[in-house]
Amino acid sequence: MLLIPRLASFLLSGFLFHGFLVHAMHFTIEEATIDELHTAFDRNQLTSKKLVEFYFAEIERLNPLLKGVIEINPDAIHQAEKADGEREARNLGSVLPKLHGIPILLKDNISTKDKLNTTAGSFALLGSIVPRDAGVVKKLREAGAIILGKASLSEWSNFRSSNAPNGWSARSNNLQNPYVLSAETAGSSSGSAISVAANMATVSLGTETDGSIISPSSYNSVVGIKPTVGLMSRAGVIPISPRQDIVGPICRTVSDAVYVLDAIVGFDQWDVKATRQASKYIPYVGYSRFLKSNGLVGKRLGIVRNPFFLMLEDSHVSLDFENHLKTLRLEGAVLVDNLEVANISKIMGGSEKEIALEAEFKKSLNAYLKELVASPVRSLADVIAFNNKFSHLEMIEQFDQQIFLSAEGTNGTGKAVKKATKNLKKLSKNGFVELMEKNKLDALVAAGPNVATVLAIGGFPGIIVPAAYDGNGVPIGICFGGLKGSEPKLIEIAYGFEQATKIRKPPRFLP
Repeated sequence: MLLIPRLASFLLSGFLFHGFLVHAMHFTIEEATIDELHTAFDRNQLTSKKLVEFYFAEIERLNPLLKGVIEINPDAIHQAEKADGEREARNLGSVLPKLHGIPILLKDNISTKDKLNTTAGSFALLGSIVPRDAGVVKKLREAGAIILGKASLSEWSNFRSSNAPNGWSARSNNLQNPYVLSAETAGSSSGSAISVAANMATVSLGTETDGSIISPSSYNSVVGIKPTVGLMSRAGVIPISPRQDIVGPICRTVSDAVYVLDAIVGFDQWDVKATRQASKYIPYVGYSRFLKSNGLVGKRLGIVRNPFFLMLEDSHVSLDFENHLKTLRLEGAVLVDNLEVANISKIMGGSEKEIALEAEFKKSLNAYLKELVASPVRSLADVIAFNNKFSHLEMIEQFDQQIFLSAEGTNGTGKAVKKATKNLKKLSKNGFVELMEKNKLDALVAAGPNVATVLAIGGFPGIIVPAAYDGNGVPIGICFGGLKGSEPKLIEIAYGFEQATKIRKPPRFLP
């Protein structure tokens, strides 16, 4: 269900404005970057209010099909008018932040202290009241961003049921891929990726525990940055695992994603330990300085074909990726081919992940729920009971809550959990870290999103960029992963690849 407050009064003006832009000013909002939007602002071709009206109209038009947006912000127009006023009143020569006046969608597990709900897609949290903005939302507001609304997601960030399809939640139902409607959307940040891909927002935020930014970005032909854990606050984000949870940008271009990254990183008193430890990785000059078109020059890139390239099933896509490797070389990168991550099968399919995550989920979710100002549920046990009571809403018979039940059966600590966490650290150190250090790599290169687990268990960063479309038109990305704090190098690599290839194209909404 999409909550849209009184759109009728400005839908017509949004539509007319859209046509006016296209035909009278030769400027289109579709696919426009943050830099291009700011240029339009400065030339009086566009206002933030008109931009928000345009997105509201596109949401009204496309969201009944795609379901990428779960709620729009009734205060977005007011925020846009405020941004327009600030832009008009600024001193000559003053520079506003990159996100000033830019609409952003937030995944519906990121808290906002406003009229929007924060529910993780579940009716169990509908009407709950959060104590404050999430740490990243506070920074977005300080940067002048407009909170456009909440993006749909796989319910509870895909941590309720192993039977539910990616992109499903009780509040949004099944999301659709804008490139091929019947194709995989991936999850759990499905709506964040879909909405940006379909031009229902300028930029968005997703979250990731294991693949939830990288995977939907790959399947929806957008750029996703999964940062080093702790680089920005997770406070106010409905949690799974403090050890692996992270917030990150999902955008149409690397530059836009980097501008969002710059706005949200840094220390937060509500996530003290992680943000303090990771603060040493944040460059004083910011991340946008690393948007270099020659960023691939001299970079040592490790190519892991087994399993990440061997998993490609489409022959045309395989050929595309071989050509991409040639492009990386031509752009100045040094490729170290045919590498392997030690114990990759255990990393990808071992039971340690589930043991650790279920225990961490119960403990961290209970803490989040208890801190809410008001809520229908106060513990994981309460959520399970709610789902049973309202099984018709939460579709318990079709999609169980087995992960919830398993998590509730843990005690949050114990020998098994400690052993699992220790083994994950060992697998990461002896696998990915050793591979990177032994071969003196700047990044690992993988086809598609399946490297996400390798990065997730160690809290490592990755950037995925549009790379190809299979024979049916379904997108696939190329992922660059690195050691903790390697975002500057990864940005140079990802931006260099993007500028050399320009793969992304707008969606076609194929059947």
